[in-house]
Amino acid sequence: MVASTAEKRMVTLGSMSLEGIVRVPADAVGLVIFAHGAGSSRLSPRNNYVAERLAVRGIATLLFDLLTEAEAADRANVFDLPLLSGRVFEAIQWAMEDPVCSKFKLGLFGSSTGAAAALVAAAWQRDVIAAVVSRGGRPDLAGPELALVTAPTLLVVGGSDHGVIELNEAAAQELACDHRVAIVPGATHLFEEPGTLDQVVDLAADWFEAHFQSGGASR
Repeated sequence: MVASTAEKRMVTLGSMSLEGIVRVPADAVGLVIFAHGAGSSRLSPRNNYVAERLAVRGIATLLFDLLTEAEAADRANVFDLPLLSGRVFEAIQWAMEDPVCSKFKLGLFGSSTGAAAALVAAAWQRDVIAAVVSRGGRPDLAGPELALVTAPTLLVVGGSDHGVIELNEAAAQELACDHRVAIVPGATHLFEEPGTLDQVVDLAADWFEAHFQSGGASR
């Protein structure tokens, strides 16, 4: 399958619109909405690489900015989980109403603090989200909402990301849904080591494919 072309779209979030990037390969099996981490954006080379590789596997993606430029300038906002979770929730609502995106089952891919925001949004949208993947995330920050998540959840952590491994394992204990913690050997927090990000893509694509096709959440 040939990867799709990235298309710029305006994503309506509540009363405002923020720029997003949509990739929809032919015969896509589902759509994954990205929730990036602190200090990142829709232009993140790492997340765009993951999105491009997912497209090759037949998975559509939406990358968008969780914050406006003015909001991002205030460092406190990048750790404001209610704000970030609300933006992910609003992006889900947009996707459900968009003529192109609404035809697909939905998944969430979160990294760093964005993983917690994705899990909180998944807890709020239990009948909508088919699967969640966290990359080097802080799922522990989702707090009591973890127990409300019903979407199958994959927590991917670098084998050398000490401290974060333990936080993910502790968060996994709070999940009542189908879940798994996957450790990528030798990887640090950003998965910058050769081949480690490719392992993340393979793990994520397998997880999304399995749960998009298994009759998970649908609208």
